[in-house]
Amino acid sequence: MRILLSNDDGYFAPGIEHLARALGSLAEITVVAPERDRSGASNSLTLDRPLSLRKTANGFYYVNGTPTDCVHLAVTGMLDTLPDMVVSGINHGANMGDDTVYSGTVAAATEGFLLGIPSLAISLASRHGVHFETAAQVARELVESLLARPLGEPMLLNVNVPDVPYEQLQGRALTRLGKRHKAEPVVRAQTPRQETVYWVGAAGAAQDSGEGTDFHAVANNRVSLTPLQIDLTHTAQMGRWQRWLQS
Repeated sequence: MRILLSNDDGYFAPGIEHLARALGSLAEITVVAPERDRSGASNSLTLDRPLSLRKTANGFYYVNGTPTDCVHLAVTGMLDTLPDMVVSGINHGANMGDDTVYSGTVAAATEGFLLGIPSLAISLASRHGVHFETAAQVARELVESLLARPLGEPMLLNVNVPDVPYEQLQGRALTRLGKRHKAEPVVRAQTPRQETVYWVGAAGAAQDSGEGTDFHAVANNRVSLTPLQIDLTHTAQMGRWQRWLQS
């Protein structure tokens, strides 16, 4: 069993260290992660310059690119044998609802999925980042379960773990993505050189957070499991567009 680990917080982040330790006795682990924090990088690939791959003293590899670059480089050029699974995380912070569109953590798992490899994205759903060991234990249990009972079809699973001690978890929930309110406005500021700069505003609060959503599960100390797909086709509008074209 071979597992490729990546993230968007960088190769030095505590989440990926916890993940590597938790899965190390289950499989042969290879870590390929960004050289710096690339949160919010989404599914971007670096096409305007070459990428470099370096190895740290603890055996982790890092790339001067995005999370998607890391997985793409590892699977299509670095590794002699395809991994059996890609696991991305443990992200420091939630990736729920609209977050998944921007998330580099989800993007790394998505790239594995697009390359034909079962993939998981694991996030600790709190900016406090206290209980990484809880998310690591959940990740291990999910990998063990998937090894024992493979799904039998391509898989991309987004997992959000409440930031509580493991014994306080209230089980798992199969969820759909919720939705956030509109993001806060950008914050305008002046540099010491009197240049105007803008900070991207904070994400909006949960808007659609009812029962069945990832937001609701995490708020009730349940591990949220959301199967994702890549097809962005708005099938419900196909009939309307067909009538529009004919009019």
